[in-house]
Amino acid sequence: MATEHGIVIKLGTDTAWVRATKSSACEGCASKDSCTAVGEDMEVEALNVAGAGVGDRIVLSFATSPLLKATFLIYVVPILCMIIGAVIGLQLAPAVGMDPSAGSAVSGFLFFFVSVIFIKFRANKMAEKEEYRPKITRILKHS
Repeated sequence: MATEHGIVIKLGTDTAWVRATKSSACEGCASKDSCTAVGEDMEVEALNVAGAGVGDRIVLSFATSPLLKATFLIYVVPILCMIIGAVIGLQLAPAVGMDPSAGSAVSGFLFFFVSVIFIKFRANKMAEKEEYRPKITRILKHS
């Protein structure tokens, strides 16, 4: 489980907005669209399971397994789709009267763009699940 320290700046119904320092773990996070960068700091909406209040110093936790799934989806799936598309285009190009290289390129990019659209929709569904959202797990210091 990855953790970050932060300060609660605003409360929601079951959530809280936390200001924390941006880390390298942010890039692969499925919920990164819910964060707002403020210089070197970031503001993220997290589930407030510890019952923290405004001004509290807290520990923000992220499950690493969903983080790895999101990273695979974002970085590996488009490359695999592009390769598969290129191979399919190479094989089908002569059947439709195209140059094999051109068919491979067109099909590869087509598969790549389709995978990006798929990832966008899949990421939105993943971000709705609790397992992909950061949680306030501990209060370090009350304000």
